[in-house]
Formats: sequence, C-alpha cells, structure tokens
Amino acid sequence: MIRAQYEDKRLVVEILSNSFDDNKSVNYVINQGRSRKKRISRLMEYSFDYCNLFGEVFLSDDKNACALAVLPDKKKNSLRSVLLDVKLALTCIGVPNLRRAMDREARIKALHPGGPMYYLWFIGVRPEVQNKGIGSSLLTEVIAQSDAMQRPLYLETSTLRNLPWYKKFGFKVHNELDFGYKLFCLKREK
Repeated sequence: MIRAQYEDKRLVVEILSNSFDDNKSVNYVINQGRSRKKRISRLMEYSFDYCNLFGEVFLSDDKNACALAVLPDKKKNSLRSVLLDVKLALTCIGVPNLRRAMDREARIKALHPGGPMYYLWFIGVRPEVQNKGIGSSLLTEVIAQSDAMQRPLYLETSTLRNLPWYKKFGFKVHNELDFGYKLFCLKREK
C-alpha cells in the first residue's frame, strides 16, 4: 500500500467513480439525471480532497485499488473546507437534495463513537480486476493502519454482497439504517 499523492487524484477518482457507479448510497446523495456520472466523479474528487485534509488516501501497490479514510477528530473548519463543502453542494448534490444528504449524514454520524476512530469512507477496485485479492490485500493494510493508531474502524455499505467480505475481516454490523435502501453500519474493534 502506498500513500496517494495529489498527482494520483485522477486515478483515484476514476477507480472510485467506476466502482461506485451503481451504488445505492452514492446515488441516493447525488443529483440524478443526465450528468449523474459527472456528479459521481465530483463526489469522488471532493472525497479525495477531503481525505487529503482530514484523513488518508491510499493506493494498492499496483494502483488498481484505492481507499479513502477519514480521521473525524482531525477535522477543522477552514476557508478551504467550507469551499469544498459549498462546491459539493452546488455541483454534485444539488440544492433540492441537500437536506436529504445532510439528514443522512447526521443519522450516520449519530452512530459513531464519541472518541477517535478510523472511518473507511471508500474502498474500490477497478472493476476489471475485482475478485483477484487486490481489495482484500488493501483492506488488510487499512486495518493494520487503524490498529497501529489504536482506533476502531467504522464503515457503511449498501451492497449486501459485500457483507460476508467485511465480516471475514472481523467487521460486525452494529446498526442498519433505512433510506429506501438498507445501509449497513459496520465496525471493527482491535
């Protein structure tokens, strides 16, 4: 696993945009319509920038997979973070979806612990090389990173077929949320 650099942004956005194209949770948040794919890319650009500010961005050694993690206790409001949020709202979520997206985030954050945690926001593998162990290897390294920091690891998934994969790595479903689709909230304690 390597730390992504800013020049890797296009690659990370491409991997995540393709990996999450049909994801229920992503498509719930973004404004739908003819520019849906462009808005998914903008969400992933935002996520990359956000994690560079308040977390970590990793690539697999072969650069076929990536993971974006947030350290919520490191978040500080700044002009840059506010501008990122405004850009996300205007170019990706859309004003009509803003309340729905904010309510969703508030419900998820209410389930997170009060102390430091490691939040795996996105993990994706290029679709053409999935099921070859690349994602498993990357997740193993992300888990080692959260363990080294002595932080519990949290994530959500709306993809039912991913639950057995996460459980294989010691994650447990600690809650389920209903947004018209099921969102499974998982955590892994050290």
